Amino acid sequence: MKIHIFGASGSGTTTLANELADKLNYVHLDADEYYWRKTNPPFQEKIPLSERSNTLQLDFQKNVNVIVSGSLVTWGDYWVSAFDLAIFLLIPSEVRMRRLSKREQERYGDQLINDHTIADNSQAFLEWARKYDDPSFDGRSIKQHQDWIKKLTCKTLKITGDTSIEKRIQLVRESIKKG
Repeated sequence: MKIHIFGASGSGTTTLANELADKLNYVHLDADEYYWRKTNPPFQEKIPLSERSNTLQLDFQKNVNVIVSGSLVTWGDYWVSAFDLAIFLLIPSEVRMRRLSKREQERYGDQLINDHTIADNSQAFLEWARKYDDPSFDGRSIKQHQDWIKKLTCKTLKITGDTSIEKRIQLVRESIKKG
């Protein structure tokens, strides 16, 4: 089975994908691992679209049971019909932003105070993430994801609210069982 998990930054897509992959013995492919070159600090250099999509596609096709986490909306037509199940996570903005702020603090620590470049990049990322719920935003947004759902050829499960990981896993398992 091929599963796609997507939503806003901070909605829990990677966490759910990791847990599901572990419990179901699936391979987890995180779109961020294909989107960004490995740099220190991280998230500084994007990989060109054709390269990242092709690399992800090769790894995706190697596995019968695979979960891809992250937004693939702009990655090409291949992904519209590549999945058996898509899971859309939607949680309140204030919860997401609290999670993201905490994650940035854990990731960079004192560098957020001592390194102006890291601090500026972190602030820019948080500002970008805040725009998710703005339907006029031209980046990753709820509107973009709702349009993506309409294009997908597979079944879509929408999980709304700040639900526990256990509840999310239960909902996914029920959806898989229903076929």
